[in-house]
Amino acid sequence: QVQLVESGGGLVQAGGSLRLSCAASGTIFSINVMGWYRQSPGKQRELVAGITSGGNTNYADSVKGRFTISRDNAENTVYLQMNSLKPEDTAVYFCRADGVLVGNKKWYNEYWGQGTQVTVSS
Repeated sequence: QVQLVESGGGLVQAGGSLRLSCAASGTIFSINVMGWYRQSPGKQRELVAGITSGGNTNYADSVKGRFTISRDNAENTVYLQMNSLKPEDTAVYFCRADGVLVGNKKWYNEYWGQGTQVTVSS
């Protein structure tokens, strides 16, 4: 069984920074894509940033230039460095993994973490 566990959320003032981490555990041989999504009350979950095993990244327009996604393939861990935070970044942030090759040598998609709250005060 694959589990994703996020950490690093919290309360920060506008203009501040936070770093989120997400570690995948289980019998994992590789993960093609890891990403961060967020969801605030009354809104749909949206992609924040994604990264492939080769290091290709993509970002939501709203976070470009402020957030940086990175990963450690050996540790099956993905990070999200969030700078210049704004109140509108307040949300629950979820980690997701797709294209996961697990112990039975099959590929699976859409593993989600439990989420971590990020609150930015004005």
